[in-house]
Amino acid sequence: MPCVEAGETHRSKDDAERFIKQCLQDGAIKETHHFRCELDKEGLSIVDAQIVIRRGYVFDEPELDIRTGEWKYRIAGTAPEGLFVTIVFCIDCDGYAVLITVFCDRAS
Repeated sequence: MPCVEAGETHRSKDDAERFIKQCLQDGAIKETHHFRCELDKEGLSIVDAQIVIRRGYVFDEPELDIRTGEWKYRIAGTAPEGLFVTIVFCIDCDGYAVLITVFCDRAS
């Protein structure tokens, strides 16, 4: 069951961006196994991901995952090597940002 506050369906893109950046500062980030595998596959480090979170933006409103009922957000930005990186995350019941997957746009 997805976690939302009373009367809330999801966070706005601006609220989600503030939330994940605060989670990064507070150490309230969880990485899924899939995220770690994709990070490795893309040739990125967790430090690269942290930089993208710190400097990146949530450009779009969230998408509802009909399989899980969770709202998924995307934060995107440039990693130190110049790659444009997107990180997909959700917010769990314990107030953590859960990093689901990561991918690069190598054409950028």
